[in-house]
Amino acid sequence: MKKSIGDENRGYRFGAEMLIVIQSLVYGFGDPISKIAFEVVPVYSMMTVRYSIAFLFCAAVFGKRIVRTVRSVPVKSWLIPGLCIGMSYVLNNIALDLTEATSVAFLRSLSVVITPALAFLAFRKKYRWQHIAAQILVLPGMYLLCVRGGLSGFGAGEITALCAAALMAATLVFTGRYIDEVDPVSMTALQAGCSALIAFAGSLVVEGGVHTQNATPKAWLIILYLAILCTFLGYLLQNLALTKISDREVSLLQSLCPVMTAVFAFILLGEKLSAAGIAGAVIIIICISVSAIIKD
Repeated sequence: MKKSIGDENRGYRFGAEMLIVIQSLVYGFGDPISKIAFEVVPVYSMMTVRYSIAFLFCAAVFGKRIVRTVRSVPVKSWLIPGLCIGMSYVLNNIALDLTEATSVAFLRSLSVVITPALAFLAFRKKYRWQHIAAQILVLPGMYLLCVRGGLSGFGAGEITALCAAALMAATLVFTGRYIDEVDPVSMTALQAGCSALIAFAGSLVVEGGVHTQNATPKAWLIILYLAILCTFLGYLLQNLALTKISDREVSLLQSLCPVMTAVFAFILLGEKLSAAGIAGAVIIIICISVSAIIKD
């Protein structure tokens, strides 16, 4: 029996959704182990090496395709998404160095609440009042998670994580806008390259250069995991998904990531939320889900 177009579209959508589920699992493990590597490698240095490895891997495998893309599409089509994701993940890693992985993951997932507002401001996409309500209701969740959650409270790390969330929202909005012009593989490589340059600039200013001399074999294994699976594969899965489903749907599915991070952070780092913190996390996830499923 021949499949209908509707069945094929549903199949494509399900496949795209599964890509983000896989990404969330990969990132959920990556956040806690990043903190382990930060114990021996400075944060900007580790990010520089991580993103450079990811970019070089992309260049070695897909170099010709990347060159064709750079030559044939407007610079803004890959530079804007590249700078947004680069700054987002640099700030995310700084936040991981400053506070608990569990708090960072839940706060970063607020990108789905921020995405509709940015989409409206940038491209005049419809912005319903329900999105504003979700953004307001997320505030008590943040209070319970960060102030009463039994972790470090609300400080520089949490503020940095919120900035990372805003930039991730921008990444989804602009990548979704330009993904028809830049193929997902080239977008992945160029985003990794932008991330490496931003991290390298930070290493020069803050750390006086790239320092990996104290890295242990375990730290190098973590860096390779972060470079190949979290950066190359994670970026690619997200970009592929954005060719089939909307930026808001991607954000909704990425709300699985903080749950995975909380589990792995408890196992690997001993991070444990209080009852109030769990309640705050649940409120945040509910607000994220409601915001993401609101129809345009």
